Amino acid sequence: MPVRVLCDPGRPTSTGVRRAMFFPRQEPRIQRKNVPAHDGTSPGTKALYSVVVATMRCLAVCQDELVIRMLDEILLPGFEVEFVVEARPLARRLHEAGVTVNAGDPRRTETWVKADLGPSTCVIVEDNGRRSLKKILEAVRDAGGALVYVLGVGAGSSQDRAEEYRQEFPDVAYLSMSELFGGPLLTEFSRSLTRARVQQYQRYFSDADRVLIMLHNDPDPDAMASGLALRNVLRRTKTTAIIGAIEGVTRPENQRMVNLLDIHVEAIAPEMFRDYDRIAMVDVQPHYFGEMIDRVDLVIDHHPEQPGYTAVFKDIRPDYGSTSTILTEHLRAVDVNISERAATAMLYAIKSDTLFFNRSTNRVDLEAFSYLYPLADAALIRKMEGAEITLERLDYVLKAYRSGRLTDQVFCAFLGASPREDFIPYVADFFLQLEDVKWTIIAGIVNETMIISVRNLGYTKNAGEFVRRVFADIGSAGGHRAMAKAVVPMRAFRQKYGELSGDEIGAKLSALVQEFLAHEQVKEKEKEKPASTVG
Repeated sequence: MPVRVLCDPGRPTSTGVRRAMFFPRQEPRIQRKNVPAHDGTSPGTKALYSVVVATMRCLAVCQDELVIRMLDEILLPGFEVEFVVEARPLARRLHEAGVTVNAGDPRRTETWVKADLGPSTCVIVEDNGRRSLKKILEAVRDAGGALVYVLGVGAGSSQDRAEEYRQEFPDVAYLSMSELFGGPLLTEFSRSLTRARVQQYQRYFSDADRVLIMLHNDPDPDAMASGLALRNVLRRTKTTAIIGAIEGVTRPENQRMVNLLDIHVEAIAPEMFRDYDRIAMVDVQPHYFGEMIDRVDLVIDHHPEQPGYTAVFKDIRPDYGSTSTILTEHLRAVDVNISERAATAMLYAIKSDTLFFNRSTNRVDLEAFSYLYPLADAALIRKMEGAEITLERLDYVLKAYRSGRLTDQVFCAFLGASPREDFIPYVADFFLQLEDVKWTIIAGIVNETMIISVRNLGYTKNAGEFVRRVFADIGSAGGHRAMAKAVVPMRAFRQKYGELSGDEIGAKLSALVQEFLAHEQVKEKEKEKPASTVG
């Protein structure tokens, strides 16, 4: 596609008259391609037919050689690039570099007429912010140009300047160089930073004989997938890098994931920590384990960072929807091959932790999902998802239905004693789907420990802040805006709130969250006061 770029240094000739000096212009090339086709009279027999590919023309006005060379690099080979410049030294340099060069003054209508500007020709005009482009744009308009783009470069190109052109030339589109190329540059810089970080901890772990990759209790898909991914990043096997947890996998869909993907999560006792040369934690931080461990070698997590421990290396990104997203970036940064098994695990983890992008989702989660999808086994993911509903879970849903209370779109229920922890978050997720429910607070007792799961729709208040404010002084509490969890020993719970019956615990939880929401509402109104009184 031919592109003609006009470069205007703004100098008159020796006679004071601006001249348009053109090398003989080549006509737009018509490309013919032989394309295989099927003969209708003989199915399966390939014939060749010729396709005529018409080219689109584009003219651009630039003052900067770097911009010219950049456009030439970007637009080739899909376009035929032709530059029009007045300065002979610049024209010579561009010609020697293999660039087709002509000369002309873009402020003169005849320059555009000679360039054979038509209504379907694309025009790009560089704006460096140092001088007005009004005469150039008027000349383009007078010559019949309709597809005009102003490319803002440098500090001089601002939103105000774009609006200025838009008012007088409404058909002109203003493009910012920083907007066009800032995203890819930031992505590449971020990947380089991640590469350096990953290579550092790879070297640190390389001389260890035994490595432990620690997960939280009753590991979920994100924890297990992150364990697999980190083992791949470290280029280790299941014998040299153990994936372990103090309490094993209990949830049916997670057990199915373990079986289908052949994931081994070994039972680890606290006293076994000293048997390993290096300890890494994924999808969890040391504070989760209380006083069992306060120093690790590596922490990779997407939950908010917690105090009270030291780590040689940390990569904690609470704005990410899953830890598997972080590990996907680590794998890509150091060009580690991602097997179908690992890709399937990570894809399922991202889908599960974000409720298929309905909760705590970031742009990077979508990018990781898109990257992993062609590498994964979609059929296996469907099998893992099929274990979501069980009769045991429905039994706890009924318990919550009978004992729970719905007040101002907040559903609270106490399930009593539970043999497994996973019933509690399942019920919390279940009731959040109901109409007129924006918050769910579900509690139950597992081995003399109160487990409290909090869910909300994400755009109202903050679940993580609620559990930290109410339960952090008596147990472990944390989470995100849309989902959070508190783990409180019953002894500490009773000391703070007294001996309560099951119904009273449910009522207490309801009162605590209502108090929190009322307090947050007052804070929001106080923030709005200054803005509402201005003027």
